[in-house]
Amino acid sequence: MTFGNPIHDDNGHIKNAVVYCHGSLGNYSSMKKIAPLVGSGDVFDENKYFFICLSALGSPGSCSPSTTDLKSKFPKYSIKDVVNFQKKFLAEKFNINHVLGMIGISMGGFVCLTSAIEYPDFADFIICGVSSYKVAGHDFILSKFVNEIIESDPDYNKGEMTYSLLRTLRIASLAEFNFGLSKEALRAMSNIELSAEFESFGNESIETDIYDLKYCNESCMYFDVEEELDKITSKVLVVACNQDPHFPPNLDAIPMSEMIKDSQLLVIDSNLGHLCFNEIEKISNELREFLEDFDDC
Repeated sequence: MTFGNPIHDDNGHIKNAVVYCHGSLGNYSSMKKIAPLVGSGDVFDENKYFFICLSALGSPGSCSPSTTDLKSKFPKYSIKDVVNFQKKFLAEKFNINHVLGMIGISMGGFVCLTSAIEYPDFADFIICGVSSYKVAGHDFILSKFVNEIIESDPDYNKGEMTYSLLRTLRIASLAEFNFGLSKEALRAMSNIELSAEFESFGNESIETDIYDLKYCNESCMYFDVEEELDKITSKVLVVACNQDPHFPPNLDAIPMSEMIKDSQLLVIDSNLGHLCFNEIEKISNELREFLEDFDDC
């Protein structure tokens, strides 16, 4: 998906491209999260920027276990592979080898950071939201737990969806339920409301392919760029949420910002927790201020 106005330099290359990197098992349409700030004169003025979002390697609709029909025989991939897949696509499709910026949410933040480390001259700026420099502690255990649930099903290696795998997929996905909304938002619901939300979350999850989930989960599970953050030369805005159960700012965003040379830190409050970018309007002023340095690029 693209929107906005591509502006070309003297050599005919697009110079105002901004790449949006979605979260786990999202797709190109995930770029709708920034839609409230798109429009003439708004933060993401479509006359100034050309936005691009592709479905990442491993995600439904892209090259993935489900779309290739390789299922459990799909090659294992890392976040670095996701980055290279995206970089190759941009070069082949748009002749883009340098972008103005990248915006990444959650797993998309992993992609942005890895891209900035592996290719320091690729992006002028990065906006890294509700993300981290490594998967560790409670978040690593959550990923390991999801893997254990999936691998425990004797039908996993059959490569075809069975009733047992469908049930396992639902249970594995439900392990993630507590890590979306904030603890405050969950506590504000009655147990009847919570039960209904839990049931709905589980029912929606069975539309995911269990092999896509397993491979994506594994690619994130071992993500760790702590020792390489000093290679980043892009200007970075780190956005975190105090109520994020996945990546609490004191464990993730704050130390990460301190380890990146040219970075700014923005910590917000939102009962949406890890899903706080669904209220992106709340940080419109801060985003506008950050992007001012790139108005003349």
